[in-house]
Amino acid sequence: MNILKSLSNKRPGKEERKRKVLLGLVDHYIKTGKPVGSQTLQETGFDDLSSATIRNYFATLEKENYLSQQHISGGRLPTDLAYQDYAREYLEQEAIPQDIAPFDEIRQSESKEIAAFLQQSAETLSTMTNCAVFLSAPRFDHDFIVELKLVPINAQRCLCILITDFGVIQTEVLHIGKKLSSFAVKRLEAYFHWRLTGLNKPENLEPDEEPLAQEIYNELMVRYLVSYSTFINEEIYRTGFSHLLSYPDFQEAGALATSLALFEDAHAMRLLLKECTKFNALKFWIGNDLFAYASANPDCAVLAIPYYINQKIVGAVGVLGPKRMPYRTHFGTLRLFSEAVSEALTRNIYKFKVTYREPQQGTLYIKQDNMRLLEHQRRT
Repeated sequence: MNILKSLSNKRPGKEERKRKVLLGLVDHYIKTGKPVGSQTLQETGFDDLSSATIRNYFATLEKENYLSQQHISGGRLPTDLAYQDYAREYLEQEAIPQDIAPFDEIRQSESKEIAAFLQQSAETLSTMTNCAVFLSAPRFDHDFIVELKLVPINAQRCLCILITDFGVIQTEVLHIGKKLSSFAVKRLEAYFHWRLTGLNKPENLEPDEEPLAQEIYNELMVRYLVSYSTFINEEIYRTGFSHLLSYPDFQEAGALATSLALFEDAHAMRLLLKECTKFNALKFWIGNDLFAYASANPDCAVLAIPYYINQKIVGAVGVLGPKRMPYRTHFGTLRLFSEAVSEALTRNIYKFKVTYREPQQGTLYIKQDNMRLLEHQRRT
């Protein structure tokens, strides 16, 4: 539907007509990615204005820093200020995405693996918006390690992967002082399985492998408990880097690098997400709006919205993409996503009796069973 057809019968004033020209130009540029000329705009809903009149509006808008022109005879391009005005205009008039099946799938999800659910939901949102996605989350309690895996890096170091019941994956690098064969890795992992479950104690460990397995296991358990108990910043999940490569806006290496630098900055991500939770609202930052959050000048846009458990804000989700993104559609997508995730989380928290906690400065959270486990590590 053309967003400019809903003009009243009364002829609008000059300022209103100028604003509609601006919104129409931004809308056309978002759809085509091509500089917009006066005749082109006239043919897309402005047939009541002459090309000369539209050019006059263009000239005024350029002086006001809403438009730019690559060369004197070319069409106009929207500036950051124009995008910001456009997004503000349609923030509460979002378009509903054509495909709502993914939201129904998220809403109906039932799983105790809360962390894995949030990560998978973020992947779904990234695919739907064709943008990078970042999501903050509380820490979910009653979680425990279900599997430990080893990946030798070299003769001195080994990557250790901890997998929990809720789908959390944590990695640690340990110095082990010897090269592990694939058979040794399998024997050590069998030892870890026995220590975690009490089942099938391995009988085929080499003489020097049992003390090594015990040392690795104890080290990983202590690291996990310290990480689990010390929670001062929200968990941040990020996905969808590769989607940015599909945009012409990010074909220039500098634009991609500065935008990804922002996406890689967990502190900046937390600040953006906290901003939208502070106001309990869908927020946007476009181009120079992001200067306060990045060391470089990000040539991109970020949208973010909170999500809830039982109507209480527990986190937020954001999308990062080009400034030339379909804001109205993405606004609608984010609102539907927040509703679906909030509904599924609230139901699963109660169904599986999972509690959660938010970051706290200067305090440790160690449950009684974790204290017993820590004491056990000291004795073994």
